[in-house]
Amino acid sequence: MRCRLLAVLLFACTPVLAAAPLIEIELPAAFKDGAQDGRLLFIAAPAEQSPEKEPRDLVSWGGTAIPFFGQDVEDWKPGTRRAVDDSAFGFPVRALSALPAGEYRVQAFLNRYETFRMGDGRVLKLAPDKGEGQQWRAKPGNLYSKPVTVRWNGTSIEGSKVFSLVLDQQIPPIPEFTETPWVKHVRIRSERLSKFWGRDMYLAAFVTLPMGFREHPDARYPLVINHGHFPSAPADWRETPPDPDLKPEYSERFQLEGYNRIEQQMAWDFFQQWQGKGFPRVLLVEIQHPTPFYDDSYAVNSANNGPYGDAIRYELIPEIERRFRGIGEGWARFVYGGSTGGWEAMAVQMFYPDDYNGAWIACPDPIDFRHYMTVNLYEDKNAYFMPNRFKRTPRPAHRNWLGHIDTTVEENNHWELALGTRGRSGDQFDIWEAVYSPVGEDGYPRRVWDKQTGEIDPVTVAYWKENYDLSYILRRDWKTLGPKLRGKLRLYVGDMDNYYLNNAVYAVEDFLRSAEPPADAVVDYGDRDEHCWNGDQTRSNAYSRLRYPLMVLPWAVERMMMTAPKGADVRSWRY
Repeated sequence: MRCRLLAVLLFACTPVLAAAPLIEIELPAAFKDGAQDGRLLFIAAPAEQSPEKEPRDLVSWGGTAIPFFGQDVEDWKPGTRRAVDDSAFGFPVRALSALPAGEYRVQAFLNRYETFRMGDGRVLKLAPDKGEGQQWRAKPGNLYSKPVTVRWNGTSIEGSKVFSLVLDQQIPPIPEFTETPWVKHVRIRSERLSKFWGRDMYLAAFVTLPMGFREHPDARYPLVINHGHFPSAPADWRETPPDPDLKPEYSERFQLEGYNRIEQQMAWDFFQQWQGKGFPRVLLVEIQHPTPFYDDSYAVNSANNGPYGDAIRYELIPEIERRFRGIGEGWARFVYGGSTGGWEAMAVQMFYPDDYNGAWIACPDPIDFRHYMTVNLYEDKNAYFMPNRFKRTPRPAHRNWLGHIDTTVEENNHWELALGTRGRSGDQFDIWEAVYSPVGEDGYPRRVWDKQTGEIDPVTVAYWKENYDLSYILRRDWKTLGPKLRGKLRLYVGDMDNYYLNNAVYAVEDFLRSAEPPADAVVDYGDRDEHCWNGDQTRSNAYSRLRYPLMVLPWAVERMMMTAPKGADVRSWRY
């Protein structure tokens, strides 16, 4: 009797778990590519939220975030189904059974992986770029279902014991870029990267030719690289007048009506100036270097991405200079960029100090890991919460110019974890790990912190510090590096950068102001300016971000004339 009573009491005290929702996703039998590996997503957009867009296009981490749930699939055979239940990691709702009741437009999506047999023997499953710049929702070959509107009652979808979606839609290939008399597209197979990845790997670039290129066959030109995210065409460049029928679009970020029209007009204006008398005659280059982890490699060598720094410097750049009559010497090369491109511009100038003559560095990704956004990697124990024995204050990750916060470091990382495990989200924190980390025991990038809890790994941090903390490397190596960088560094950032990137710039400025030998660096801040302020004190960020070459190229010419070695060609390209 006592045993029976105890059993009854235990049963009464045991919480009743909600039944696992019966949702299944089908890989059609007609799919001809065989068994699939990848990341399977189930997306649930509130029916009233942006009904003109597909649910996959509403997946985000900010104030408009919608629920979605992700799980890895391996060897998924056509003609079979995979269940979606609480084992899928969700964001911003952690588990499917916790999805609030309501009407949703639901969609399934498969980000397909391929098997990479690496040069060092590792076997990895990753999503290769397909010409789209590592954008999972637009990657050619990825599969998705048509959106369906359903009523979720809190435990299941009404009217169906087992609800299923079919991955019967496939994203088509990206059309090839059409060259113009002004813009050429260069694509080369990289020997270094192909050896690392165990398959053919390519680098590409858009090269905008100077006015008079054909009329001056004896001219040789400086080279200026615009570093940044994957470009599908040259940035801020338009060879035809603005479209008078273009429907105006409101920019919430800049609070400007018709911002798309502004972009077209300024791109057209730049084209006119490019042809103008006295405008700097240079080869303007934007590089395509996506990796299986992100839309670009960060332009440096790394344990997980491979030798992209050397591949760009010693394979791609020489080929561009050969084809288009580049001067081919360090005094005649410059780099610039903002955000990711800002970090890259500073990094390549530091890691290849003799090969470039200046770096215009705007709103760079964290260049001092004491200010890894709002985390001090060297002192903090947890990336997600401020240290305190009695409360848990989340660390912010994104703010507006007034300081209003719409996401935290924890939320950003959980969003990425829902998109992909093992650093395969294709997003920001994961690519920093792919670039900065050593290879982990599983063959993927070693975590700098636990993705779920935020607990920081000091072993990984030590590796990051020695290899990729640009501020630390400057201080560590300044005796030999300083003379090579004198006058070459120009840093710009808004003091209300959305991602708190100004904090790291403050730390670097402290060193550069007192460095011996002198740095002769320029550091400037935009008052109340957000990401990505680039040094223009006369215009708002909405306009200055569209004028990078107009700001950088005059400085580049001035510096080249001041520093060109004796006998250098400073005439043939100045017509």
